[in-house]
Parts: sequence; structure tokens; C-alpha cells
Amino acid sequence: MSLQYDWPGTIPAETVRVAQGAFPKGSVAMGMRDLLGGFVTDHDLDRVYLLRGRPVEAPWRMALVTVLQFMEGLSDRQAADAVRSRIDWKYALSLELTDPGFDDSVLSEFRTRLVERGDGEEQAFVDRLLQEARRRGWLKERGQQRSDTTHVLAAIRTLNRLALVGETVRAALNSLAVAAPAWVRAHAPEDWHDRYDHRVEEYRLPTAKAARAALAEQIGADGMLLLRAVYAPDAPVWLRAVPAVQALRAIWVRYSTKRETHGVGYKVCLTETCDPGAPRLITTVHTTPATTADVTLLDPIHRSLAQSGHLPALHLVDAGFVDAAQVVTSQQEHGVTVVGPVPADHSWQARAAQGFDVASFVFDWAAQQATCPAGHASVTWQPTHDQRGHGIINIAFARATCAACPLRPSCTRSAAEPRWLTVRPQAEHDALQAARRAQDTDTFKDQYAARAGIEGTISHGTRACALRRARYTGLTKTHLQHVFTAAAINVTRLVAWAQETPLAATRTSPFARLHKAA
Repeated sequence: MSLQYDWPGTIPAETVRVAQGAFPKGSVAMGMRDLLGGFVTDHDLDRVYLLRGRPVEAPWRMALVTVLQFMEGLSDRQAADAVRSRIDWKYALSLELTDPGFDDSVLSEFRTRLVERGDGEEQAFVDRLLQEARRRGWLKERGQQRSDTTHVLAAIRTLNRLALVGETVRAALNSLAVAAPAWVRAHAPEDWHDRYDHRVEEYRLPTAKAARAALAEQIGADGMLLLRAVYAPDAPVWLRAVPAVQALRAIWVRYSTKRETHGVGYKVCLTETCDPGAPRLITTVHTTPATTADVTLLDPIHRSLAQSGHLPALHLVDAGFVDAAQVVTSQQEHGVTVVGPVPADHSWQARAAQGFDVASFVFDWAAQQATCPAGHASVTWQPTHDQRGHGIINIAFARATCAACPLRPSCTRSAAEPRWLTVRPQAEHDALQAARRAQDTDTFKDQYAARAGIEGTISHGTRACALRRARYTGLTKTHLQHVFTAAAINVTRLVAWAQETPLAATRTSPFARLHKAA
């Protein structure tokens, strides 16, 4: 396929005349073109296309159509129809009024090329907008940003657990019946045909709790029997490589493990600017499996922002993102101050507010010694790691000293053992204690209040762009959807800001207004 470099092209005079007549106040699509032009260039997408073969629509035009599509929540067919029929879209795309557009399959092919042949080119959709905002003075250098996550429902047919395991066995049997029919005849009991000849649907399953439990145990035994046969020494080795068999093995491991986290879908994390007197613009998007903890996202966010040159000085996040080690690392490596609620001290001493919690002790980090409120020094200082691999220090005091101490009732409830402490390394410990002190102040509360605004962005993405529902299958394509959604939101906000449209006031329910009035 070959590129047609015509970025961004001149808008035909007749298209301008008719569009301005039909939209005297303009539209978002026209405002996008007037303000931003074709903000993604053909050269940005060079690696997405092979420079040979039949010609296609200009990549910059496909990029703008895709952003407009996500801005209005349209399907591929609806977007292709809009290119043919919408006057303001023709204006934005530099098309003649008589231009017939293109087949809707071109949009799917464009996305597929971004996923398969690109190397992060989709980020250009967001970066180009941020560069334009910075050029116009709408994006502050080292300002403040905020992040939050929300769940995304995967584009899959969801099953209850019983139907899932039944369908997994059935899929494995069907695949093996095609690949090795003689082997299946020799190893499949006759009663398996009663259970797996037809799809395992909810309406076919028993309704009684005891009967469902019995069927679950039977399906579990069938799956184990099939796996043992496939992995037997005398079985053909290549049977183990059949994808449906691998899926069976993975799911049987999953449902045989206690406390396994299960999520059907993904999680998307949005980070946006929130400086007073400037538009709120999404700076980075991360899409992860649903089971990914928020605290693991802070470092990737900062690395992505550092790469694009949009690191903030202040980063507002909720409690799920905050970890003492991350707070220290963000400041040391990126110069970013992370502001968010840190975990409270849950020891009984801290909860009672009358015992000696960790903050009551004095630490001499160089001498590796702690001093208790009674003035006694620790006798053990042992650096180690917790179950998550984080560095910790276990500190103990002398048994005899603690036993004779008159302050013991405020220090430990143990009948015979001395006081033990577990603390983080110095930098993390100091950051944690400072954050705990700060988050009770009015200054912190006023500063942190700005974080709540990210909920409005998530609401915008959900209501206007179906952010919480995956259009496509797979993590990579779902991430692409989220990048397009972020670009669409940014375009809408930039156009609104350029047209001096005021920010909407936070909605308050009538009942809440009565309380405030009182």
C-alpha cells in the first residue's frame, strides 16, 4: 500500500461556503480543523504502511475520521456514512461535497495496521494535541496532573463459572477430535457425549444447588482425566500444544488456586492536567488487565510522561496509587511530588491514640538503633524484605528491659515478648510519616480536592465515548480504543477552550442544595 501525502490539504471553496452557511456558529468538527488542522501528519504514520501497492486514503484523514468517530461514539459504518453525508465532516477532512467517501472496512484496516505494524504511533494522536496546547500556552510546564482508573468490560461472552469450565472441556474435546480423532475415541468415556456433545448453556444446567455442585465436581474430574491423558508419557507430545488444551490447563490451574483474583475485562488509567486557568487535557493512557493493582501504575505513568516531556511537578492520586517506595522514587527519579492519602497506621497503639505507635520512637539510621519513649535503645536491627519484595527493617528491644518498664501497658499487649517494630528504610519511612502528618491538615485537603475532577473526565469518556465497554477483543486493541477516546476528549476540550466556552459547574442535587441553603 502507498501513502498519499496531501496533509492537510486545502478545503474546497464550495465546501467552505456551504459548511459556513449551514453552521454559522461552527461545529466541533469544523472547530477542530480551524484550530488544529490535520494534527496527525502522514509522516507520523509512515511505519504503519508499506510504501508500495494500491493507494489508500491519506493517513492523516483516517486519523481525523477515527477521532471524530470516537468523539461521537459511532460504529465504523456510521463513521463512513458521516464522511459521505456530513457537511461539517467534509469541511474537517478537506473533501468536496460530492466526495463518495470510502468503505467502512478501511477504518478497521487502519486500526489493524496501527496495532500490527506500528510501534506506539497511536500516542501521536495525544502528543500532537499536547504540543499544540503547549505552543498556545494552554499546557503549563511542570504543572499539576491527576490520575484515576476505571473498569472496562471486555468484548467477550461472559459465562458463569460452571458454564465456563464446561465449555472449556468441550472446546478441548472438539479441537482434539479434529486433530487426533482416533486418540479421542480411545480415551473419551461414552458418557462424555451426554455432557459435551452440545454447548454448555445456562438453561441446560441444573437449578438445584446440590445438583450444580455435583455437576461441577464431575466436570472438574473430566477435565483432570483429559489432561492426564494428554500429558501421559505414551501420548503424542504435540497434543499438549493444541491451544484449547493449553486453555484447559490454564483454567484448571486458575480455579484450583485459592484467593485468585478474577476479573472479566480490563482497567484504564487516565492522567490529565488540572492547572487553574488552563484546559483539562489527558496526557497519558494506560490499559491493563482488570487484576492490575493501581499502585503498580505510578512508575509507568511517570516514565511515559518523561518520554513525552509532560511530567508534572505535582501528581494527585487516590489511596490506591500511593506507596511509600513509589513516593520516594517519583521524587528522586522524576522530580514529581505525589499527593494522595497514605495508609494509616493500623496498630492498636495508633488506633487507641494513647499508646506508643511507630511515630513515638526515635531512629538513629546511621547507628541502626531505635529509642523508645522511655529512653531504652533497641538491641536488634535486621534489614529484610516483606512478602512483596519491599525492603523492611525488623527492630526488637531487650526482653528484660521491656518486662521491667513502667510504660509497658502503653507499648505492647504481649504477656512475655518485648516490643517489636517493623519499619521501611529511612527515605520511605520519613516520607510515610511526613505524609501521614500532612494529610490531616487543611492545606493538604485543599490541595487534594482538585483530584476529584478526574471523575468528570471518566464520566465524559463513559457517556460520550463508551470508555467502559471494549469495542474490540484483546488488550492491545482495547488500548488503541482508549487512546482514540483520549484524543477525542482532548479535541473537544481544546475547541471549547478556544471558543471560550466556560467550564460546566459541578452538578448538585436539589436535596443537597436544600442542605447548603440551610
